[in-house]
Amino acid sequence: MSTPTIQPIEVLLVEDDPGDELMTREAFKDNKIGNTLHVAHDGQEALDFLYRKGQHTNAPRPDLILLDLNLPKYDGRQVLERIKSDPDLAHIPVIVLTTSSAEEDILRSYRLHANAYVTKPVDLDQFVSAIRQIDDFFVTVVRLPRT
Repeated sequence: MSTPTIQPIEVLLVEDDPGDELMTREAFKDNKIGNTLHVAHDGQEALDFLYRKGQHTNAPRPDLILLDLNLPKYDGRQVLERIKSDPDLAHIPVIVLTTSSAEEDILRSYRLHANAYVTKPVDLDQFVSAIRQIDDFFVTVVRLPRT
């Protein structure tokens, strides 16, 4: 039985907090898998990336989206709803990665068809560990559709 070849994936992080962006970049770098991390800093930029508008006309289609809920312009809930209601984007797994542990945010995210909901750990090491686990899971365990 052969071991499947690990293919790097395109990941879109939608995050407005520079500290969380930096920690996510570090977690990806430390994992040494070679996934490409793209960052959108607000909901509008995320939609521009996904629809290849403006400065993102050559953006790759992400294989995975890490989405914060509390964003400027369009919040994460609005972005999630747009993604999951668009037949060209709905297949992309969206992991809500946010500081909110409010039950209504969790329930609403799943009702909008989030693939997972992860509350950001406050501790730096735990945050990096959570990002690594997400990355590992979607690269080594899950089979993602290739577009």
